[in-house]
Amino acid sequence: MRLGIQLGYSGEGFAQAVDEVAEFEAAGADLVVVPEAYSFDAVSQLGYLAARTRTMRLASGVMQLYTRTPTLTAMTAAGLDYVSGGRFSLGLGASGPQVVEGFHGVAYDAPLARTREIVQICRTVWRRETLVHAGEHYRIPLAGRPLKLINRPVRDRIPILLAAMGPRNVALAAEIADGWQALFLDPAALPEVFGPALAEGRARRDPALGPLDIMVPMPFAVAEPTAELLARHRAQLALYIGGMGARGRNFSNDLVRRYGYDREAEAIQELFLSGRRAEAAAVVPEKLLQATALVAPLDELRDRVAALATAGVTTLLVSPLAATRADRVADVAQLKRVLG
Repeated sequence: MRLGIQLGYSGEGFAQAVDEVAEFEAAGADLVVVPEAYSFDAVSQLGYLAARTRTMRLASGVMQLYTRTPTLTAMTAAGLDYVSGGRFSLGLGASGPQVVEGFHGVAYDAPLARTREIVQICRTVWRRETLVHAGEHYRIPLAGRPLKLINRPVRDRIPILLAAMGPRNVALAAEIADGWQALFLDPAALPEVFGPALAEGRARRDPALGPLDIMVPMPFAVAEPTAELLARHRAQLALYIGGMGARGRNFSNDLVRRYGYDREAEAIQELFLSGRRAEAAAVVPEKLLQATALVAPLDELRDRVAALATAGVTTLLVSPLAATRADRVADVAQLKRVLG
């Protein structure tokens, strides 16, 4: 199982965070993932990380497919792969209506069909083929003669990691992507909630893609799971379940309903959308909070990691929670030893 570091949304302290990433690299971390919702863009930060790291893989987590043209997405991925010496993976996702329509002002339509076309276009660009694409949502060229990328990419197949939560999106990721970036994954529920979609996608998967990398972000600490340690995770669950979309258009809310938390999902959304955020966080089920975090003493941590591996997880993306930088680095080193 690979060990990755999931950075938070950019803000104050980025230089210090990058210094810490370099220490995580020395402690054995294999990957660092930079998010992009409606924060600072991920690309500028990934370029900086490419210069400050030597062996770690870099990934976006995730670039929204509506906010760049397909060819710009391909060019950006090729550029990041170039400056990092072939260490970049393109994390791509549809995001949700709240971000795409509410912040970018772009219609959130046909996410599955657009994802499939963008993946096709990116792979054509990276192979440096003349780009001619006549899809339902993208036609290239619109006029003039078709072109191909001027530069020769470091790799002609950059890994694509699709973020997905709904069954059809998960099936698509299992069919066409190198990896699936999950969110709020309860490993005990994976076979029932995601198993059919994964099986459907894998049945159509090109063997040349190799096995599907299943990537799971989790807050992490080698410690007893106290309310204080999990407070930020609780607030994030409330934000996503309650506020990342309107009623009926919230993928995180839909997910926890599929986990069996219908009543709690409805209550969290009602409270959050009415401005009662602290009350919404208080309703987050303790079982869900614990299952979607990796906070445990060392002996229990080994069992939790084994359960994740049994569920099929191949990459852990951790957000270290310890209070000091030295303790966070020490926790990552311990987890690396547990993973082997």
